Amino acid sequence: MRNIITIPINDLDTLIIASDNSGAIGMKNDDHVHVPYETVAYYSFRVAAMECIAAGGEPISVVLHNFCGNEPWEELVKGIQAGLDELNLHHVLITGSTESNFSLMQSAVGLVVIGKKLGAETKRVDYWKYLKFAIVGLPLIGNEVVQQAHQVAPLSLFHKLCKEKKMIIWPVGSKGILYELNQIFPKLKWSKDMIVSDVDVCKSSGPSTCFIVAYHHELEEKLLKLAGEYLHPLQLYHL
Repeated sequence: MRNIITIPINDLDTLIIASDNSGAIGMKNDDHVHVPYETVAYYSFRVAAMECIAAGGEPISVVLHNFCGNEPWEELVKGIQAGLDELNLHHVLITGSTESNFSLMQSAVGLVVIGKKLGAETKRVDYWKYLKFAIVGLPLIGNEVVQQAHQVAPLSLFHKLCKEKKMIIWPVGSKGILYELNQIFPKLKWSKDMIVSDVDVCKSSGPSTCFIVAYHHELEEKLLKLAGEYLHPLQLYHL
């Protein structure tokens, strides 16, 4: 189960609502990670958008909750727009609110992505032994996200792979790859020693800098061609 809410619109279509929060990341003196607000908003949007898209939704609106002050608003919107442009979504409405009565010591941002899913088709995860697995991108957190930006899985690549019918795409959040694998297969109990990979499966992926791909073997060549150097094989073993 993704971190989303699904609301039926009619007999077939649904709204998909996803969110993300960011704290102590920005340009205030007391922030723990100092980056431009455009970067803060881009990565916060990225997390919520990936959750929405992975659940089959296409973003139609973004709601921004800004606790950084009046001045950063335009820069925050610019970061969201950068993410929308990467997804080739040019008519998504952005709204929101700023806390302007009181000033916080640290930066804080909340962001909601509302998407629409057309039709009732849902991808089914087949029995794990018949699937192959990989990680696209690397799990990164804090300053690593900026310093190793070339290792962050592109949002456009994520969007493209989500449209493949025989691939299951699963964003990795702050709890790491191992945790997410156990969410995909709740009836199985994976541990670190059951996984072979050159990627740290227990490390936080921060703002979803990587994602899991479960795919049928005939798609391996296509996946390699699309993902290229971002691709890291993942072998799973179970008793």
